[in-house]
Amino acid sequence: MNELVYRNETTLRAIALALSVIIWLLLLFGTVGVLLIYLLLFMLFSIAAHSALIARLRGNAIPINPKQMPDLYQRLDACARKLDMPVPEAYLVNGNGVLNAFATRFLGRNFVVLMSDVVDGMEDRPGALDFYIGHELGHLRRHHLTWAKVLAPALFLPLVGAAYSRAREYTCDRHGLAVCEHPEDAQYGLVALAAGKQRWRAVNLANYSETAAVTPGFWMSLHELTGDYPWLNKRHAWLRALAEQRKPKLGARNPFAYLVSLVLPRIPGLGIGGGVVVIAYVAILAAIAIPAYQDYTGRAAVSVAISDSAPYREAVTRYGTSHRQWPASMGELGLAPFAGDRSVSGIRLGANGMLSIDFVNQPLHGHVLQLTPYVRDQAIHWSCAGDVPPKLLPPFCHSQQ
Repeated sequence: MNELVYRNETTLRAIALALSVIIWLLLLFGTVGVLLIYLLLFMLFSIAAHSALIARLRGNAIPINPKQMPDLYQRLDACARKLDMPVPEAYLVNGNGVLNAFATRFLGRNFVVLMSDVVDGMEDRPGALDFYIGHELGHLRRHHLTWAKVLAPALFLPLVGAAYSRAREYTCDRHGLAVCEHPEDAQYGLVALAAGKQRWRAVNLANYSETAAVTPGFWMSLHELTGDYPWLNKRHAWLRALAEQRKPKLGARNPFAYLVSLVLPRIPGLGIGGGVVVIAYVAILAAIAIPAYQDYTGRAAVSVAISDSAPYREAVTRYGTSHRQWPASMGELGLAPFAGDRSVSGIRLGANGMLSIDFVNQPLHGHVLQLTPYVRDQAIHWSCAGDVPPKLLPPFCHSQQ
């Protein structure tokens, strides 16, 4: 199993660990311990943010298990057995055009997520899915997600941080190749990232690997040295060479690019090559977390609106009971117009005792919640209407229907 580890990963991790320990100690003593407070706050924030992803997966994604998507689970189980590791919790999500997969870890539990587009795109060659699964299992088997937290300072350093990140990808590609029944499955799975879910079938594998032997220019070398991911043609050349038990033919990088990359600031994940993947992951997180947060703020605003309207609903009820008709103005209720608060901008009295509530902030700004009184069984009840999405309405509205 040690052959699954890229030759430079262990060495680079040791260098990154030594540098990270030095940086952590300098920061700790330089801030007189204040760093620990910030680390704790960041950890809490990270857990809260990450929990949104996991909650969204468990609530909206399709679980991959023996009862759900059994064909995918069989592949996942077979790949995990080949790598001598437990089967992680896995999900299938709508990729929205993203052809990829990712692994994550939350509170000691491992997760693998497959995008629907990669599953659909590999329908003609289902064995290629094993490469994606094996690659993500490689991240979990090598504890890359855990090490990333420890090695965080070194990942920001020029050359070393990017080189270690690229080495991790080479290692995970080896894991992906190891679980594939046929070497071509891994190669086709990788070229699909470049050619898309339709045109990958037409790619000439041998020719694509040969393009990595061309000596790259300064700019291509520089962008790779500052990026977290190797070029796809180099990864493909490695896969093909490993399958044929030989060394790959790779063009040597421009020496001047090494010197320039040493003085360039580095932010992990924002290199030219890795930026596309990172943006895709951020988009996935945003697509999962933002709607959940918007739903939360929307429900909170509606709950505040119901609470703010309570005195007006009670006044309308009293007026209707005593006068046998609905009030025509706030003056008849003996109440001042609503002054507004952080959630509700105004409460208006309309025809037939209807209260119209306007909101201050998104996602309900511009929407109106209408509370209308009606008589049933000689008692006054309230119904909810307007253009507020039903999923944001509280139990009050459903119980009053």
